[in-house]
Amino acid sequence: MKKFYFLSSCNTCQRILDHLDLGAEFELQDIKKTPISSDELEQLKEISGSYEALFSKRAKLYKDLGLKDKSLDEDGYKNYILEHYTFLKRPVLVLNGQLFVGNSSKVINSAKTAILNEK
Repeated sequence: MKKFYFLSSCNTCQRILDHLDLGAEFELQDIKKTPISSDELEQLKEISGSYEALFSKRAKLYKDLGLKDKSLDEDGYKNYILEHYTFLKRPVLVLNGQLFVGNSSKVINSAKTAILNEK
């Protein structure tokens, strides 16, 4: 599977999308227009090992809801991600069983290398 989950209104996601130069074989999913499904999230969790690894603690809503003061379990992370797109750490690139989550330069450079090795 080759898929890129992103937010089209996010400048960082757009910059990374341009940098990665994904081919036509990649499915692009704007998570605001097409929210991530429970099945898709489950697939991502299987690769990442946890919902927490997919959860964005930088989201404004995270602070607004006071979640930083609460102890969330895996079900909590899952439910919040499914409830609102802003809780999915982004972008997320799935490349044939490999998962690249977030926008750190290390993650993006690893994703770029993996994409180039696929060609």
